[in-house]
Amino acid sequence: MFKRLVVVGVGLIGGSFALGLKRAELVQHVVGVGRGTANLQQALQLGVIDEIGLDPASSYAGADLIFIATPVGQMGAIMAAMAPHLSPTAIITDGGSTKQDVVALAEEHLAQHLERFVPAHPIAGAEKSGVEAAFATLYVGKKTVLTPSPRAAPEALLQVQSAWEACGARVSTMSPELHDKVFAAVSHLPHLLAFALVDEIAAKPHADLLFDFAASGFRDSTRIAGAHPEMWRDIMLANRDATLTELDEYLAQLQRVRAHLAAGDSAALTQVFTRARDARALWLARIEAGAPPNQGPGA
Repeated sequence: MFKRLVVVGVGLIGGSFALGLKRAELVQHVVGVGRGTANLQQALQLGVIDEIGLDPASSYAGADLIFIATPVGQMGAIMAAMAPHLSPTAIITDGGSTKQDVVALAEEHLAQHLERFVPAHPIAGAEKSGVEAAFATLYVGKKTVLTPSPRAAPEALLQVQSAWEACGARVSTMSPELHDKVFAAVSHLPHLLAFALVDEIAAKPHADLLFDFAASGFRDSTRIAGAHPEMWRDIMLANRDATLTELDEYLAQLQRVRAHLAAGDSAALTQVFTRARDARALWLARIEAGAPPNQGPGA
């Protein structure tokens, strides 16, 4: 049981975490902290939080679990503000989509609390953002990756893992370095491509005509371009090197496919499309079978 949970950034991710723990009856009191009072007032009215944190001293004092659910670009200032007010037993975690930068920020601003800091990345989301989009079962059946440092206290790691599992998540661990490489390939690059494609179409002089005739294929391939721009800007910049590596490899693949198309090479195009279809089918089959994630090297 967590007596006092503080959620910094009460949107889809932070609000759903609070609601998930409330649903599991593992939290007594939830404090919401954020930049704007309107969102926090709405969170209070919706029952996502029980109190609005008005200042760092009153917000963080006595907290036994703190969840930072803001864009990664805001986390340094948040950690610096909370550090003087943390109790020695407070556990801190986050929901950032990049981990090496978050670990570096914690080493800078939470030096006295590193044993009780357990970085996390819930792999869940929705097309809508904000506290009104939060719901208690967002994490049920979804993966959450923890990237604890060797300095993390075993009881802190256990409590953070237990909290995510109480929300219904399937928890695994890996190093921050491996995490950022993996998600540059399967999350950050796809978002970059979706944003770029929609922006490219929108910039055409006949964009209205193109959008009028865009159907399910365009909708499905660009769904994630509806995500939070500020959050994804911060993610791209935080994981810039790994994302650039993946982008360069993808550009090389596009050049190969372009060459096949320009040459009218039907067999080569069929091979590319077939390999992609089969790989995607195998991936979906693993998901449907509930197969555990391959931790990979450095996990």
